[in-house]
Amino acid sequence: MHYADYKTILSPQGGMNLYRGCTHGCIYCDSRSACYQMKHGFEDIEVKRDAVKILEAQLKKKRRPCMIGTGAMCDPYIHLEEELRLTRQCLEVIERCGFGVTILTKSARIMRDLDILKAINAKTKCVVQMTLTTFDEELCRIIEPHVSTTRERFAVLETMRDEGIPTVVWLSPTLPFINDSEENLHGLLDYCVRAKVRGILCFGFGTTMREGDREFFYAKLDEHFPGMKQRYIRAFGNSYECTSPNHARLTEIFRDTCRAQGILYRPEDVFGYLGKFEAAQRQLSLWEEA
Repeated sequence: MHYADYKTILSPQGGMNLYRGCTHGCIYCDSRSACYQMKHGFEDIEVKRDAVKILEAQLKKKRRPCMIGTGAMCDPYIHLEEELRLTRQCLEVIERCGFGVTILTKSARIMRDLDILKAINAKTKCVVQMTLTTFDEELCRIIEPHVSTTRERFAVLETMRDEGIPTVVWLSPTLPFINDSEENLHGLLDYCVRAKVRGILCFGFGTTMREGDREFFYAKLDEHFPGMKQRYIRAFGNSYECTSPNHARLTEIFRDTCRAQGILYRPEDVFGYLGKFEAAQRQLSLWEEA
Protein backbone atom coordinates (compact mmCIF):
# COMPACT_ATOMS: atom_id res chain seq x y z
CA MET A 1 0.00 0.00 0.00
CA HIS A 2 1.10 3.54 -0.69
CA TYR A 3 -0.49 6.98 -0.78
CA ALA A 4 -0.65 9.40 -3.71
CA ASP A 5 -1.85 12.98 -4.01
CA TYR A 6 -4.87 13.81 -6.16
CA LYS A 7 -6.67 17.08 -6.82
CA THR A 8 -10.04 15.52 -7.58
CA ILE A 9 -11.94 12.39 -6.57
CA LEU A 10 -14.99 12.71 -8.81
CA SER A 11 -14.97 12.44 -12.58
CA PRO A 12 -17.21 14.84 -14.56
CA GLN A 13 -19.75 11.99 -14.80
CA GLY A 14 -19.82 11.44 -11.03
CA GLY A 15 -17.50 8.43 -10.96
CA MET A 16 -15.40 7.89 -7.84
CA ASN A 17 -12.45 5.54 -7.34
CA LEU A 18 -10.70 5.70 -3.98
CA TYR A 19 -8.15 2.99 -4.65
CA ARG A 20 -6.01 1.97 -7.62
CA GLY A 21 -5.22 -1.70 -7.80
CA CYS A 22 -6.92 -4.71 -6.24
CA THR A 23 -6.17 -7.72 -4.04
CA HIS A 24 -9.12 -9.90 -5.09
CA GLY A 25 -6.96 -11.82 -7.57
CA CYS A 26 -9.60 -12.43 -10.27
CA ILE A 27 -7.76 -14.14 -13.11
CA TYR A 28 -9.57 -12.21 -15.89
CA CYS A 29 -9.37 -8.64 -14.50
CA ASP A 30 -9.36 -6.01 -17.26
CA SER A 31 -8.05 -3.38 -14.84
CA ARG A 32 -4.63 -5.02 -15.12
CA SER A 33 -4.44 -3.90 -18.76
CA ALA A 34 -1.45 -1.75 -19.68
CA CYS A 35 -3.70 0.89 -21.26
CA TYR A 36 -4.64 2.15 -17.79
CA GLN A 37 -1.01 3.18 -17.22
CA MET A 38 -0.75 1.98 -13.64
CA LYS A 39 2.82 2.69 -12.62
CA HIS A 40 2.87 0.40 -9.59
CA GLY A 41 2.25 -3.26 -8.88
CA PHE A 42 -1.42 -4.16 -9.17
CA GLU A 43 -1.54 -5.58 -5.65
CA ASP A 44 0.42 -2.59 -4.26
CA ILE A 45 -2.72 -0.55 -3.68
CA GLU A 46 -2.53 3.16 -4.33
CA VAL A 47 -4.67 5.09 -1.85
CA LYS A 48 -5.84 8.59 -2.70
CA ARG A 49 -4.69 10.88 0.08
CA ASP A 50 -7.35 13.13 1.69
CA ALA A 51 -10.02 11.50 -0.48
CA VAL A 52 -12.84 12.21 1.97
CA LYS A 53 -12.05 15.93 2.25
CA ILE A 54 -11.67 16.28 -1.51
CA LEU A 55 -14.97 14.52 -2.14
CA GLU A 56 -16.85 16.72 0.30
CA ALA A 57 -15.41 19.86 -1.28
CA GLN A 58 -16.41 18.69 -4.75
CA LEU A 59 -19.94 17.75 -3.71
CA LYS A 60 -20.49 21.13 -2.06
CA LYS A 61 -19.63 22.84 -5.35
CA LYS A 62 -22.31 20.98 -7.29
CA ARG A 63 -25.45 22.96 -8.06
CA ARG A 64 -27.77 19.98 -7.81
CA PRO A 65 -27.51 16.52 -6.26
CA CYS A 66 -26.90 13.56 -8.55
CA MET A 67 -25.88 9.91 -8.49
CA ILE A 68 -22.30 9.12 -7.45
CA GLY A 69 -20.90 5.85 -8.77
CA THR A 70 -17.99 3.82 -7.46
CA GLY A 71 -16.41 0.47 -8.31
CA ALA A 72 -16.06 0.76 -12.08
CA MET A 73 -12.27 0.38 -12.08
CA CYS A 74 -11.32 -0.78 -8.58
CA ASP A 75 -13.54 -2.55 -6.08
CA PRO A 76 -14.36 -0.20 -3.17
CA TYR A 77 -14.41 -3.16 -0.76
CA ILE A 78 -10.93 -4.60 -1.22
CA HIS A 79 -9.18 -5.97 1.86
CA LEU A 80 -7.68 -2.57 2.79
CA GLU A 81 -11.18 -1.17 3.33
CA GLU A 82 -11.38 -3.16 6.57
CA GLU A 83 -8.58 -1.00 7.95
CA LEU A 84 -8.94 2.35 6.18
CA ARG A 85 -12.74 2.56 5.84
CA LEU A 86 -12.44 5.15 3.07
CA THR A 87 -15.51 3.87 1.29
CA ARG A 88 -17.48 4.07 4.51
CA GLN A 89 -16.37 7.64 5.18
CA CYS A 90 -17.18 8.73 1.65
CA LEU A 91 -20.63 7.16 1.88
CA GLU A 92 -21.22 9.19 5.03
CA VAL A 93 -20.31 12.36 3.13
CA ILE A 94 -22.59 11.38 0.25
CA GLU A 95 -25.47 10.79 2.67
CA ARG A 96 -24.86 14.03 4.54
CA CYS A 97 -24.79 16.05 1.32
CA GLY A 98 -27.96 14.45 -0.03
CA PHE A 99 -26.53 12.64 -3.06
CA GLY A 100 -27.47 9.22 -4.38
CA VAL A 101 -24.98 6.41 -4.85
CA THR A 102 -24.45 3.27 -6.86
CA ILE A 103 -21.77 0.80 -5.79
CA LEU A 104 -20.26 -2.06 -7.79
CA THR A 105 -18.50 -4.77 -5.80
CA LYS A 106 -17.84 -8.50 -5.48
CA SER A 107 -17.40 -8.39 -1.73
CA ALA A 108 -19.74 -9.11 1.16
CA ARG A 109 -17.79 -6.46 3.10
CA ILE A 110 -20.44 -4.07 1.83
CA MET A 111 -22.71 -5.48 4.54
CA ARG A 112 -20.67 -3.56 7.12
CA ASP A 113 -22.07 -0.36 5.63
CA LEU A 114 -25.68 -1.49 5.45
CA ASP A 115 -26.77 1.22 7.89
CA ILE A 116 -25.43 4.07 5.77
CA LEU A 117 -26.73 2.47 2.56
CA LYS A 118 -30.20 2.37 4.10
CA ALA A 119 -29.87 6.01 5.18
CA ILE A 120 -28.96 7.09 1.64
CA ASN A 121 -31.78 5.03 0.16
CA ALA A 122 -34.26 6.61 2.56
CA LYS A 123 -33.36 10.06 1.21
CA THR A 124 -32.80 9.32 -2.44
CA LYS A 125 -31.55 6.18 -4.20
CA CYS A 126 -28.83 3.70 -3.33
CA VAL A 127 -28.21 0.89 -5.80
CA VAL A 128 -25.95 -2.03 -4.95
CA GLN A 129 -24.39 -3.65 -8.00
CA MET A 130 -22.89 -7.10 -7.68
CA THR A 131 -20.82 -9.03 -10.22
CA LEU A 132 -21.76 -12.69 -10.63
CA THR A 133 -19.50 -14.85 -12.78
CA THR A 134 -19.97 -18.52 -12.00
CA PHE A 135 -22.60 -20.57 -10.20
CA ASP A 136 -20.01 -23.24 -9.37
CA GLU A 137 -18.52 -22.43 -5.96
CA GLU A 138 -15.36 -24.46 -6.55
CA LEU A 139 -14.74 -22.75 -9.88
CA CYS A 140 -15.38 -19.39 -8.23
CA ARG A 141 -12.55 -20.05 -5.78
CA ILE A 142 -10.21 -20.63 -8.73
CA ILE A 143 -11.09 -17.71 -10.98
CA GLU A 144 -11.90 -15.24 -8.15
CA PRO A 145 -9.71 -16.55 -5.32
CA HIS A 146 -9.68 -13.75 -2.74
CA VAL A 147 -13.23 -12.43 -2.87
CA SER A 148 -16.66 -13.47 -1.59
CA THR A 149 -18.02 -16.57 -3.28
CA THR A 150 -21.03 -16.40 -5.56
CA ARG A 151 -23.27 -17.80 -2.83
CA GLU A 152 -22.05 -15.14 -0.39
CA ARG A 153 -22.77 -12.43 -2.97
CA PHE A 154 -26.23 -13.87 -3.50
CA ALA A 155 -26.81 -13.58 0.25
CA VAL A 156 -25.92 -9.87 -0.01
CA LEU A 157 -28.46 -9.44 -2.83
CA GLU A 158 -31.12 -11.14 -0.70
CA THR A 159 -30.40 -8.83 2.24
CA MET A 160 -30.62 -5.77 0.02
CA ARG A 161 -33.93 -7.06 -1.35
CA ASP A 162 -35.28 -7.46 2.18
CA GLU A 163 -34.07 -3.96 3.15
CA GLY A 164 -35.68 -2.33 0.11
CA ILE A 165 -32.36 -1.40 -1.51
CA PRO A 166 -32.45 -1.96 -5.29
CA THR A 167 -29.80 -4.14 -6.92
CA VAL A 168 -28.25 -4.66 -10.33
CA VAL A 169 -26.12 -7.64 -11.36
CA TRP A 170 -23.20 -7.58 -13.79
CA LEU A 171 -23.24 -10.95 -15.53
CA SER A 172 -19.63 -10.97 -16.61
CA PRO A 173 -17.29 -12.12 -17.78
CA THR A 174 -18.19 -15.42 -19.39
CA LEU A 175 -14.95 -17.31 -19.96
CA PRO A 176 -15.18 -19.47 -23.10
CA PHE A 177 -14.73 -23.20 -22.42
CA ILE A 178 -14.74 -22.55 -18.65
CA ASN A 179 -18.05 -21.11 -17.44
CA ASP A 180 -20.03 -20.64 -20.68
CA SER A 181 -22.53 -23.45 -20.11
CA GLU A 182 -26.32 -23.23 -20.06
CA GLU A 183 -26.26 -24.80 -16.59
CA ASN A 184 -24.06 -22.00 -15.26
CA LEU A 185 -26.25 -19.29 -16.77
CA HIS A 186 -29.47 -20.84 -15.44
CA GLY A 187 -27.95 -20.98 -11.94
CA LEU A 188 -26.93 -17.32 -11.99
CA LEU A 189 -30.25 -16.17 -13.44
CA ASP A 190 -32.08 -18.13 -10.76
CA TYR A 191 -30.13 -16.18 -8.13
CA CYS A 192 -31.10 -12.92 -9.86
CA VAL A 193 -34.77 -13.83 -9.99
CA ARG A 194 -34.85 -14.94 -6.34
CA ALA A 195 -33.10 -11.73 -5.26
CA LYS A 196 -35.55 -9.65 -7.34
CA VAL A 197 -32.79 -7.63 -8.96
CA ARG A 198 -33.86 -4.50 -10.82
CA GLY A 199 -31.57 -5.07 -13.79
CA ILE A 200 -28.82 -7.26 -15.23
CA LEU A 201 -25.95 -5.91 -17.28
CA CYS A 202 -24.58 -8.31 -19.87
CA PHE A 203 -22.51 -7.18 -22.85
CA GLY A 204 -22.51 -10.52 -24.60
CA PHE A 205 -21.18 -13.89 -23.52
CA GLY A 206 -17.41 -13.87 -23.64
CA THR A 207 -14.47 -11.97 -22.25
CA THR A 208 -11.93 -9.39 -23.39
CA MET A 209 -8.17 -9.49 -23.31
CA ARG A 210 -5.43 -7.00 -23.97
CA GLU A 211 -1.83 -6.39 -23.00
CA GLY A 212 -1.28 -6.85 -19.28
CA ASP A 213 -4.56 -8.62 -18.71
CA ARG A 214 -3.83 -11.37 -21.27
CA GLU A 215 -0.45 -12.34 -19.84
CA PHE A 216 -1.80 -12.68 -16.31
CA PHE A 217 -4.85 -14.62 -17.52
CA TYR A 218 -2.77 -17.05 -19.55
CA ALA A 219 -0.42 -17.67 -16.63
CA LYS A 220 -3.40 -18.56 -14.46
CA LEU A 221 -4.81 -20.83 -17.17
CA ASP A 222 -1.50 -22.72 -17.21
CA GLU A 223 -1.68 -22.98 -13.43
CA HIS A 224 -5.27 -24.16 -13.08
CA PHE A 225 -6.44 -25.37 -16.51
CA PRO A 226 -3.57 -27.16 -18.31
CA GLY A 227 -3.92 -26.92 -22.07
CA MET A 228 -6.57 -24.19 -21.92
CA LYS A 229 -4.17 -21.40 -22.94
CA GLN A 230 -3.41 -23.20 -26.20
CA ARG A 231 -7.13 -23.61 -26.81
CA TYR A 232 -7.63 -19.86 -26.36
CA ILE A 233 -4.76 -19.07 -28.70
CA ARG A 234 -6.18 -21.37 -31.37
CA ALA A 235 -9.67 -19.95 -31.02
CA PHE A 236 -8.96 -16.24 -30.56
CA GLY A 237 -5.35 -15.44 -31.39
CA ASN A 238 -4.65 -11.91 -30.16
CA SER A 239 -8.27 -10.75 -30.47
CA TYR A 240 -9.60 -8.25 -27.94
CA GLU A 241 -13.04 -9.85 -27.94
CA CYS A 242 -13.19 -13.57 -27.11
CA THR A 243 -16.78 -14.62 -27.72
CA SER A 244 -18.15 -17.90 -26.43
CA PRO A 245 -19.17 -20.39 -29.11
CA ASN A 246 -22.39 -20.72 -27.06
CA HIS A 247 -23.10 -16.99 -27.33
CA ALA A 248 -26.30 -17.24 -29.39
CA ARG A 249 -28.00 -19.81 -27.16
CA LEU A 250 -26.91 -18.10 -23.93
CA THR A 251 -28.19 -14.76 -25.22
CA GLU A 252 -31.56 -16.31 -26.00
CA ILE A 253 -31.84 -17.76 -22.49
CA PHE A 254 -30.77 -14.47 -20.92
CA ARG A 255 -33.25 -12.31 -22.83
CA ASP A 256 -36.16 -14.73 -22.43
CA THR A 257 -35.63 -14.93 -18.67
CA CYS A 258 -35.33 -11.18 -18.19
CA ARG A 259 -38.43 -10.50 -20.27
CA ALA A 260 -40.45 -13.12 -18.41
CA GLN A 261 -39.37 -11.77 -15.01
CA GLY A 262 -39.61 -8.04 -15.81
CA ILE A 263 -35.89 -7.47 -15.27
CA LEU A 264 -34.19 -4.61 -17.11
CA TYR A 265 -31.58 -6.07 -19.45
CA ARG A 266 -30.89 -3.61 -22.26
CA PRO A 267 -27.69 -1.74 -21.24
CA GLU A 268 -29.20 1.65 -22.08
CA ASP A 269 -32.17 0.92 -19.81
CA VAL A 270 -30.03 -0.33 -16.92
CA PHE A 271 -27.58 2.57 -17.14
CA GLY A 272 -30.51 4.97 -17.45
CA TYR A 273 -31.88 3.64 -14.18
CA LEU A 274 -28.49 3.76 -12.45
CA GLY A 275 -27.87 7.33 -13.51
CA LYS A 276 -31.28 8.74 -12.59
CA PHE A 277 -31.22 10.71 -9.35
CA GLU A 278 -34.40 10.32 -7.32
CA ALA A 279 -35.33 12.30 -4.25
CA ALA A 280 -38.26 13.69 -2.34
CA GLN A 281 -39.56 17.00 -3.71
CA ARG A 282 -38.70 18.73 -0.44
CA GLN A 283 -35.02 17.84 -0.80
CA LEU A 284 -34.93 19.20 -4.34
CA SER A 285 -36.58 22.41 -3.14
CA LEU A 286 -33.93 22.86 -0.48
CA TRP A 287 -31.22 22.60 -3.15
CA GLU A 288 -33.00 25.11 -5.39
CA GLU A 289 -33.21 27.59 -2.49
CA ALA A 290 -29.51 27.19 -1.61
